[in-house]
Amino acid sequence: MELRSVDELMDLLHACGSEHALRTAALLRRSRPADKELQVAGLMLGIGPAAEAFRGLLGDRVYRLVRRHGPTTDDDLLRLAGEDGRTARFDAGVLEDWRAVLELVAARNSRLETVD
Repeated sequence: MELRSVDELMDLLHACGSEHALRTAALLRRSRPADKELQVAGLMLGIGPAAEAFRGLLGDRVYRLVRRHGPTTDDDLLRLAGEDGRTARFDAGVLEDWRAVLELVAARNSRLETVD
């Protein structure tokens, strides 16, 4: 199964998503506001086993972060935000708040594939 649109991804996130993933993404938004791919990786943590399904839509970096391929600073930030997201208690919003960020990352990835 390969996701081809943000709408399909949103359906998957609604089915598998969690408050923990929303909090993780929100914490990453606070600590790295310009790094949309890292924030999206935080949102995807709950569906890590399905990472191959969104690789084409969101790109290799998000895929690698979710699958935790390689020790990098970004992996450490994602891991720490994930741990903090388990215990943090704040209103992280709703999944629909992330649609624009998902669309932005998908559009960037689409343009990169066109250049390749």
